[in-house]
Amino acid sequence: MTATLIWILVVLVATGLYLSWTAGRLDRLHARIDAARAALDAQLLRRASVAQELATSGVLDPAASIVLYEAAHAARQAEEEQREVSESELSQALRAVFAEMPQVEVVREAPGGEAAARELTEAVRRVPMARRFHNDAVRAARALRRHRKVRWFRLAGHAPFPMAFEMDDEPPAALVDRAA
Repeated sequence: MTATLIWILVVLVATGLYLSWTAGRLDRLHARIDAARAALDAQLLRRASVAQELATSGVLDPAASIVLYEAAHAARQAEEEQREVSESELSQALRAVFAEMPQVEVVREAPGGEAAARELTEAVRRVPMARRFHNDAVRAARALRRHRKVRWFRLAGHAPFPMAFEMDDEPPAALVDRAA
């Protein structure tokens, strides 16, 4: 009788330790998602700021400046529900404005244009990486949250189900070709 109680106690302690470890792992994944989302938001803000700065610099032709400025402004002011759409529209505007190499050369030849073009190139290259890190963390958390033990024992607590950030983040070919 005593040996049976000891074995039951050992199994309960081992199960409790395993569930605690799993809950800790899930908590770390949620913290990783939060950090990755903050990094993604920073990169998106940087890209929109550089695009807006470039649009108001007077280097681009008026039509391109208006298109780029409006898309960048909309991306910076977007509510969370519309963020993916407005960021995708900024990507499309960047591709439209910098579709061909002559437009990039015009920017580079202007005073301070080399630095602005370099900063924009870095910004449009970092957004896909930041989005990929965020979505990888979301994918890992979703996989763990789908396990029965996590659902049955409610190890996720009241944390919202993680959502991936889906947007068009393809950089303008003329900017990437020149930098490569």
